[in-house]
Amino acid sequence: MILSMIPLMIGWPQVILIAVVVLLLFGGRKIPELMRGLGSGLKEFKDASKEDNSDKKEDKK
Repeated sequence: MILSMIPLMIGWPQVILIAVVVLLLFGGRKIPELMRGLGSGLKEFKDASKEDNSDKKEDKK
C-alpha cells in the first residue's frame, strides 16, 4: 500500500477512536483549553496569510 494513500483512508470509526483516545489522555477539563489554543493558532495563521497576500498585491502595483 502506498503511504500517501493512508490519510485518505480515515473514516468515521477512526475519527471516533481518535476522539476517545484524546479524551482519555487529556481528560474532559483540558479539552476546552486545548481547543481555545488551537482556535487562536488558526486565527493567527489566517491573519498572517492575509497579510502576506496583501503584501504581494501591493508589490505588483
